[in-house]
Amino acid sequence: MITVVGTGTGAYGTGVPADAGLVVGARRHLDAVRLPEGAERVVLGPLAPALDTVAEYVGKERPVLVLASGDPGFFGIVRALAERFGPGLLDVRPGVSSVAAAFARIGLPWDDAVVVSAHGRDLRTAVNVCRARPKAAVLTGPGAGPAELGAALAGTCGERVLVVASALGDPEGERVERLTPAEAAVRDWGTAVNVVLCLDGAHAPGPLRTVAGPPAGPSRWALEESEFAHRDSMITKFEVRALALARLGPRLGDLVWDVGAGSGSVAVECARLGAAVTAVEQTADGVERIRANAAAHAVDVSVVHGTAPEALASLADPDAVFVGGGGRALPEVVTACARRARRTVVVAVAALDRVPAVRGALAAAGLVCDGVLLQSSRLAPLPGDVTRLAATNPVFLLWGTRPPVRHEGVAE
Repeated sequence: MITVVGTGTGAYGTGVPADAGLVVGARRHLDAVRLPEGAERVVLGPLAPALDTVAEYVGKERPVLVLASGDPGFFGIVRALAERFGPGLLDVRPGVSSVAAAFARIGLPWDDAVVVSAHGRDLRTAVNVCRARPKAAVLTGPGAGPAELGAALAGTCGERVLVVASALGDPEGERVERLTPAEAAVRDWGTAVNVVLCLDGAHAPGPLRTVAGPPAGPSRWALEESEFAHRDSMITKFEVRALALARLGPRLGDLVWDVGAGSGSVAVECARLGAAVTAVEQTADGVERIRANAAAHAVDVSVVHGTAPEALASLADPDAVFVGGGGRALPEVVTACARRARRTVVVAVAALDRVPAVRGALAAAGLVCDGVLLQSSRLAPLPGDVTRLAATNPVFLLWGTRPPVRHEGVAE
């Protein structure tokens, strides 16, 4: 039997087996408890050697004790143990998770929080979740702590506040501090940080929930043009937007650029589907219109007032990009976007003459290019209670997709 004991507020669970022949845990855990007499100690570093040692004791039917932080079944060691030895061999005794403890310290519910781990993972997913959601908890790790998170968020996500919880449960060392992302970015946080909460203060308590975690996706998308403020019908029509969204695939953890955003209809729809979004618009009235549309749909969109491709240089690399509008600089804009997009670039083009240059720019950046000409006719009323078909302007929708990277014959 493998007994897994967690701690969340400083006190280990009860009933620690006294006959354990092997005790596994981080050094701070091993130093904090009285170990069974004669037990072998394994300080957790790389996980694989520790699991091999556990396997030796399990093979001899000798009891093993694993010490972990908080709830070891929540982004913890229970997953690795269950995969290696099967859940039937585990006796899990969880403590309070660091996420639950941190929210408790500041008096907020967390059933509506999105929890994301940056421990041993790419920080960008956590950054994008923090930008897109008003209440997030980030489990940190080396190179992905409050300073790095604050530096990535500074200036990109409005009025976010970081709550850094360190040494939770330690009566002498526990600290729970509120800072701006910019303030967190310039601190040396050491190794005692448990979790970082990222909060939009205006929505901190959150609504009454039935299902925990992030809200369900919108019940509809490709919204009518009338649901957005726009100038002289200068807006991506919903038929085009529907296919563009299908090719962009915006989701929680992604970053999407909407370049030449106009009214921001694509940006807002991507944000409604869970992505972090940056809209780039060159006109001052367009910038205000995008912000108004984002507010009207209760989503966060970071708006950059500038002209592409120059305005793109300081932005974080996107997963997907939508390029609207045209102009002589369109090939250069598409090239800049295609070189940096991790997954796909979608371009809406009204003029036939622009199509070859856009396809060439996508292909030159190593993307696999495809596209369609969208022509639709909408039902329109006529006098006498009859209906006609009103044609919309045709639009070329082109997209380029980055092919999967292959390592030793295996596609990722």
